[in-house]
Amino acid sequence: MSRAFVKDDAPDGPVLIPPRAPLPPGTPNYVTPTGMARLRAERLELEAERSAIQSRHRDDPDRARQLAVLAGRLAELTARIESAREVDPATQPADEVRFGATVRIRTVDGGRAGLVRDFTLVGVDESDPSSGRIGFTAPIARAVTGRRVGDTVEFTGPGGTERLVVDAVTYRTPPDRRV
Repeated sequence: MSRAFVKDDAPDGPVLIPPRAPLPPGTPNYVTPTGMARLRAERLELEAERSAIQSRHRDDPDRARQLAVLAGRLAELTARIESAREVDPATQPADEVRFGATVRIRTVDGGRAGLVRDFTLVGVDESDPSSGRIGFTAPIARAVTGRRVGDTVEFTGPGGTERLVVDAVTYRTPPDRRV
């Protein structure tokens, strides 16, 4: 087990559990069906890891610490799963940007005029900007939510203020929901 999750190398030091991606207060925990499947698979992996550690000899000096880390991670994950509201993108309005939409935007003026970007609005636990999956609480996601094809929106991001046009909105349910 990596020592990255602990405060120091002392075996009796406090255990630090890295937090999950935050949700703003009062914000529902929306997840796609794929995201929910991934959360459940993650829980199964952590439970299997816990079982493997529990089966080790009690004199193992790292056993208690590893079990404490896993208990904390499992508690956070279980709370996230229990608070999840699964939203099937196929049930969203086809002509409007909502949770689960894949959006194509084009910058019409500002620092990156002409830039075309595609991204999908997903739950905070599913977010991976490098793969085009943007958490629905991200500023760019909030800026385009509720918009339709042809709508223009001003967005202020790290590169300054830009005027964006929504060029396309699609809802794709993956043909294979396995993770």
